[in-house]
Amino acid sequence: MIVAVAKEISTGERRVALIPDAVKQLKAKGVDVIVERGAGAGAGFDDAAYE
Repeated sequence: MIVAVAKEISTGERRVALIPDAVKQLKAKGVDVIVERGAGAGAGFDDAAYE
């Protein structure tokens, strides 16, 4: 299974579909997760947090 996390584009939107901890949990279960660059920026998560 592949899950993708896209960057929100709506003005003022600060939510993100998955936080870094959730991505780690999914990866631990064998799920491939692709996170768009900057997807978590509005919620305070930098790209390195998703690696």
